[in-house]
Amino acid sequence: MSLNIRQLAADDIGLMRALLQTFGDAFNEPETYGSNPPSTAYLRCLLAGDSFIAIVALESGRVVGGIAAYELRKFEQQRSEIYIYDLAVAATHRRRGIATALIDELKKVAATRGAYVIFVQADIGDDAAIALYTKLGVREDVLHFDIPIGKTRRRGARRRFRSR
Repeated sequence: MSLNIRQLAADDIGLMRALLQTFGDAFNEPETYGSNPPSTAYLRCLLAGDSFIAIVALESGRVVGGIAAYELRKFEQQRSEIYIYDLAVAATHRRRGIATALIDELKKVAATRGAYVIFVQADIGDDAAIALYTKLGVREDVLHFDIPIGKTRRRGARRRFRSR
């Protein structure tokens, strides 16, 4: 079976919904990705915008992995950074180079947008993600803080960024 890696466009609503399902399955968080799905209009607007990037890995037309990323335009120079928010590959398709192929495609998208770096966070203990990102980039150890808006959330209630 051949693998096809491609960026989603505004009309790829079905593929975006399949990507959400893939994230929910891979992260074992079906409620986060499926209990309150965005409307078709919302997804179309998101995919048509210039700050969100969705890339999928397709095998026989079925989503088996993907990236959700954001372009962050900088103010100090005329350039941008790309932030990988989620990256996942279906359990049945891991260890085949799909995550690396997805990141390679994101690098192409980043270059066309004038970005100078792609960055990502990984949870301590997520050894597979840490190994992947160590292979592809330079590690920086930083602290991450969630600042609540409105009611204070209980500690740990928010899903942490992770890639699998």
